[in-house]
Amino acid sequence: MAHSKALLVLENFIAGKFVPCSSYIDSYNPSTGDVYCRVPDSGKEEVEAAVKAAKAAFPVWSSKSPLERSQILNKLADLIEHDLEAFAQAESKDQGKTITFARTVDIPRAVYNFRFFASSILHHTTECTEMASMGCVHYTSRAPVGVAGLISPWNLPLYLLTWKIAPAIACGNTVVAKPSEMTSVTAWMMCKLLEKAGVPHGVVNVVFGTGARAGEALVCHPDVPLISFTGSTLTAQRIAEKSAPHCKRLSLELGGKNPAIIFDDADLSQCIPTTLRSSFANQGEICLCTSRIFVQRGIYSEFLKKFVAEAKKWKVGKPSDPTVDVGALISKEHLEKVRSYVKKAQAEGARVLCGEGVDSLALPPGNQKGYFMLPTIIAEVKDESCCMQEEIFGPVTCVVAFDTEEEVIQRANGVKYGLAATVWSSNVGRVHRVAQRLQSGLVWTNCWLVRDLNLPFGGMKASGIGREGAKDSYEFFTEVKTITIKH
Repeated sequence: MAHSKALLVLENFIAGKFVPCSSYIDSYNPSTGDVYCRVPDSGKEEVEAAVKAAKAAFPVWSSKSPLERSQILNKLADLIEHDLEAFAQAESKDQGKTITFARTVDIPRAVYNFRFFASSILHHTTECTEMASMGCVHYTSRAPVGVAGLISPWNLPLYLLTWKIAPAIACGNTVVAKPSEMTSVTAWMMCKLLEKAGVPHGVVNVVFGTGARAGEALVCHPDVPLISFTGSTLTAQRIAEKSAPHCKRLSLELGGKNPAIIFDDADLSQCIPTTLRSSFANQGEICLCTSRIFVQRGIYSEFLKKFVAEAKKWKVGKPSDPTVDVGALISKEHLEKVRSYVKKAQAEGARVLCGEGVDSLALPPGNQKGYFMLPTIIAEVKDESCCMQEEIFGPVTCVVAFDTEEEVIQRANGVKYGLAATVWSSNVGRVHRVAQRLQSGLVWTNCWLVRDLNLPFGGMKASGIGREGAKDSYEFFTEVKTITIKH
């Protein structure tokens, strides 16, 4: 198809240089539905070149001291922060998220990821034990593994890409990263800053393209001993299969079907605004979003009335408008998928209280073809409904009533996922009891998305394998060796 000259054309970044690709794919602006960028459709050949560059850069980079690497990571953080507004504008346009969310969440967090691992790498210690009776001393040493394959998703593009690149290179590995083909622009912009930050050529290589071609080539490459992936459970199953013959080390951060449990002693003045955010922030396109809300029967009707009234105040529209709360969903296909869940719920007899198919959506003239959807609340959904079992990943949440603590724990745990949960109650004993019994890698009580990057992040069951955080990422991105000395 013909393209106007104004289209942005991205190139792969290999061995410190931008390299054109033989074929390209279209990337759309979700808020207008127009093609605005062309992304390399990389395959085996491009991945091979990137892995080769990463392997060649490994000996020098891995022999640098943690302090030297730390200084480079801090410099890169400074450069991204200096261009924060340009990165935020690009992220909003590419992903559909509001400019406000990109400015206050995505790009600041990408900067902080580099600063955090630049600091944490300086504070890890190894172990030492003595066996006096045997005349032996044992100690451990840790070394970088080699070339890390990093595959990141489209919902928080630079935020989640840097959450992988930062610990990988801080530990002395070199990387080949593949961002989502739908949201590649900020990764490409970051590549322009690497040399200025002092990152040696070949330490960070970025190959753009689809999961089926570029992702698969990376996962199957014999010289890539570890893969860190954030995305869908289905893709992770394929990654596990493909990497099994090579015995690769995997870190998989996958989907969620996260419950909020609201007891009748919850402070609704805090709970309602926070639960609106946890349901609809970033168009509901966050793996930690709340999509099942269990409300104790005594306050169920009061909660529902207030929750729906507040949801209706959320403004949907042009992502570059700073007064907008909800931007566009990532793609036409994704919008259709999210809508289909609402239709299924209605067919099963559930009630849609606001949003999709109930309220009308008014969009500015230039955004009529964009992939927008109103915050949607569904009530009277059965626990076995696909809307209560499957990850929808859009601005849709289901609200149901419960009676007892015991019952709600069973129901909250009754899905294949186990990523995050929130519990709302002013009873401290109950909060601890319920948090202990929920099958969930993260439990927030009376708050949501308050993160300390030192602590483990990750899920149970189909929500993933492994954890990420200061200590956990360090352990994943290094190989430990036990050395015994007899004296």
